[in-house]
Amino acid sequence: MTRKLLALSVSVGLAASVPLVYQANPALFHNLASGGLTQITAAPEEERPIPVVNLATLPSQKQLTGRRVELTMGARGHFMGDFRINGRRVEAMIDTGATLVAFNESTARKVGIKLSPDDFRYRIETANGVALAASADLESLEIGRIRVEGVKAVVLQDRALNDILIGMSFLNRLDKFKVENGSMLLEQ
Repeated sequence: MTRKLLALSVSVGLAASVPLVYQANPALFHNLASGGLTQITAAPEEERPIPVVNLATLPSQKQLTGRRVELTMGARGHFMGDFRINGRRVEAMIDTGATLVAFNESTARKVGIKLSPDDFRYRIETANGVALAASADLESLEIGRIRVEGVKAVVLQDRALNDILIGMSFLNRLDKFKVENGSMLLEQ
């Protein structure tokens, strides 16, 4: 009975470690996994189909195990991702130089934030000069399985900002974010 429990424990431990091995070193995992597979001989060169890859459709955002997301640097050198602000999908850019999450009035309406002209009482410095802004609290900001509630944001007038910027008011609430080899890892 003890031997069976020990064998079962070892089997469960090994099975649980497979995703960790793959995540830490995919090449090692593939080498280990391919050791038990029989090799298939390749078709002659003239019979092989030519693979077609449309680079525009390759994902720039990978959902990893747990609450981790990896963003790939875009052609302009920015990290873009599909976020959900208050449950509504938006494409946004990570901006580590922005103190707060920032977006314009049109986006605010789209995500359910109601503002009046009197709310735009703050003068802030932007890359495009001085602009009027309103303060907002987001119910939630999500990317993949990462979810942060009660995120501070700033809403600018439409003419002052075109993009949605994910600033430090979101990033500082994560366990970790780092840039390495053209990718940004977000982890909660």
